[in-house]
Amino acid sequence: MKTAVIYGQNHKGTTYHIAHELAVKLNGDIKEFFLPKDFGEFCCGCTQCFTDSETKCPHYGRLSPITQAMDEADVIILASPVYVFHATGAMKAFLDHYGYRWMVHSPEEKMFSKQGVCISTAAGAGMKSTIKDMADSMFYWGIPKIYRIGMAVRATDWDSVSKKNKKAVEKNIDIIAGNILKKQGKVKPGFKTRFFFGIMRQIQKNGWNERDVKYWKEKGWLDKNRPWKQK
Repeated sequence: MKTAVIYGQNHKGTTYHIAHELAVKLNGDIKEFFLPKDFGEFCCGCTQCFTDSETKCPHYGRLSPITQAMDEADVIILASPVYVFHATGAMKAFLDHYGYRWMVHSPEEKMFSKQGVCISTAAGAGMKSTIKDMADSMFYWGIPKIYRIGMAVRATDWDSVSKKNKKAVEKNIDIIAGNILKKQGKVKPGFKTRFFFGIMRQIQKNGWNERDVKYWKEKGWLDKNRPWKQK
């Protein structure tokens, strides 16, 4: 199993420890990226990825290693500590670069067979909204199974986390790791993903964005082919 982990911070705090431990428990190849060290560019709004090609993005080259790792992975983990009740600016800037991959545009078919995990911690609150920042992108990329880990650790570093909370973290990680391993190779989109894909399919039949329409036609998705059920 291959796992790609993207951290929304450079430091190795509580969010890092939870995400890293989960990745290790999945017993496979792990590729980790830290933002903004490994990618810290802001989307400049040139819209080239929508109208022409993502390769025309001025940041395409630097982003490519992370894109490749995500495409090759069986599991994608997005991890961000809570910053003012949301994901870090680095994580948001990273996700902005994949707007062209949302189902309304040109989703990558590999995403429809992956599992995803969104992880967030805070001393107090804000995990739900932070996880939503990341889970929204995962869903609209087409990832059919998304797990969520949000924990109030009542500490600002891993060493300060109580034994009781660390035990709760460990239990949660074991459960999710077990579920991921059981579902490996068996994940298919549920009703919500297929329903939303169907709506996007109807939109693309009379789409206004020439690049998107061409992409869907080439994939055969305007006919009977589907990204989770190839010919």
